[in-house]
Amino acid sequence: MKNLILAFVLAAAAFAAPRAVLAQATGEPLDRIVAVVDEDVVLQSELDRQVTRVTAQYAQSPQQLPPRDVLEHQVLERLILQKLQITRADSSGVKVSDAEVDQALTGLAAQNKMDLSQLRMAIQSQGMDYEQFRRNVRDELLVQRLRQRVVQSRVQVSDAEVETLLKNGAMHRGQIHLGYILISVPDGATPDQLDAAKKKAEETKQQIDGGMDFAAAAIRYSDAPNALEGGDLGWRAADELPQAFAEFSDKMSEGQVSDPIRGPNGFHIIKLLGKRAPDAAQLVTEFKARHLLFKITELVSSEQAQKAAATARQRVVGGEDFAKVAKDVSQDTATARLGGELGWFSGDAYGTRVAEVVKGLKSGEISQPFETDAGWHVLQLEETRSTDKTVDLQRDQAKNMIFQRKAEDEYESFLRQIRSEAYVEVRLPGAQQPGASPTTGAP
Repeated sequence: MKNLILAFVLAAAAFAAPRAVLAQATGEPLDRIVAVVDEDVVLQSELDRQVTRVTAQYAQSPQQLPPRDVLEHQVLERLILQKLQITRADSSGVKVSDAEVDQALTGLAAQNKMDLSQLRMAIQSQGMDYEQFRRNVRDELLVQRLRQRVVQSRVQVSDAEVETLLKNGAMHRGQIHLGYILISVPDGATPDQLDAAKKKAEETKQQIDGGMDFAAAAIRYSDAPNALEGGDLGWRAADELPQAFAEFSDKMSEGQVSDPIRGPNGFHIIKLLGKRAPDAAQLVTEFKARHLLFKITELVSSEQAQKAAATARQRVVGGEDFAKVAKDVSQDTATARLGGELGWFSGDAYGTRVAEVVKGLKSGEISQPFETDAGWHVLQLEETRSTDKTVDLQRDQAKNMIFQRKAEDEYESFLRQIRSEAYVEVRLPGAQQPGASPTTGAP
């Protein structure tokens, strides 16, 4: 649920359900339709609310925003894509329960150091309807779940790919922080469309070289989904990025902006915002221990289990062999026959309470009885060691990097597909499609 970004709460991004304002009731004109999206519509009021949110986010640096008509077009495209994703999620059987929405709202409140009632009041104090906000949260969760379903069905990572990544040394390149501008081209673009996109990319680079802030250029000209965030891709491992981005950034100095890079979906301009060195060796403390377990059941109270644990501990402290006592009385069937042996494990392998106890023991020391969800335990620490888990962690990181890179490409392809298949009629006055020259002030 943490992916339901905190900025969503603070900015209160409104992908609201259409709502007409009746002239008879208010004396105001009917809410105008600015886009038809299959069987749904985007209303002027929806667009105005979202544009207001964006301009509020840039209140301290309004010069970064493009002219109002350009910003409206950017926001409208985002609203259209959002509606298409929600429709696809609904038609694909993707569901979000009320309990999951409640859980997300509770998490969002906790991130803001509030409870749910305080979150509700904060939302209402900003002039927003709480129930509508709740529907917005549901929509965001639907989109997240749709993305997971699409990615899981399309992305596979083989052992060979992991081995190749590890062998080429890319895991030692650390992390890269990039800014990103995309000048897109449609699938099956004509030579004229390619030339127009290339010209726009070159002119955008000239604007940046001439002093325009990169983030402002991204907001104004980029067709990427993160354009309204100034094109900031955040910190990423080199191999979570497209290979061309990683290779170019290796040769760039901090603050440098690349020339346009031709890609499968258009022309890209990147800015190197920072680099981080790779992590040092990953040493993990492991423990070798054995334990006794006494379970709490309908017939055995917590107090009775605690007393049994204390009695067993006293037998060991009194000189009896721990393994013998474990075989006699421990109720952990998996370890009792092994003399209570847990083997080697990292600190948190058996939960936070076990980790807390084992880290407080010296080799050979026997703990006082302590309780976990499994029951009451007595634990003896036998040995500790430091193990280099760098290779294991790098394998996990390599697999995740490859997966995330493929996932991003696949979902971007999926979004282009549903956008091209949908019936979309833009009725926003003066709206221009992507591809206009930056010198005209249009994206």
